[in-house]
Amino acid sequence: MASSAVTPVPSLSLPRAAGILVAAVAAAIAVNALIAAIAVALGVPATYGPVTVPAYASMTVLGLVVGWAGWRFISRRAADPRRALAIAVPIVLVASFVPDVLLAVTRFIPGTTVGAVLALGLMHVTTAAIAVPAYVLASRPR
Repeated sequence: MASSAVTPVPSLSLPRAAGILVAAVAAAIAVNALIAAIAVALGVPATYGPVTVPAYASMTVLGLVVGWAGWRFISRRAADPRRALAIAVPIVLVASFVPDVLLAVTRFIPGTTVGAVLALGLMHVTTAAIAVPAYVLASRPR
């Protein structure tokens, strides 16, 4: 019979977790900078808002912080956090493509090209690929 009790989450070392998350932010911004540079080299205008440093850097930080909050929430509340996260992470990643698809269809940002939208989608994937292992490391108990 399944228990409805929530498994307690061991306390984290906050300095360790913060260091891991800051490193993940730096790594994700660096990879996204490379993706933006490649997109520009392939014809996306360098002035196209979403591939400028302020845009992708701020969205990367926001995504990692919100992702960490969601990760911790699920880790604390789910009866089986590993299974819940295995379901939630791909769903959230797919949901993150909705604005990109809307951008591709409506071109609500002037200068939108298929290449620009593909670059943005790739940024989502690489950010998640960096964030998830960082969240696992940062979640380990002291």
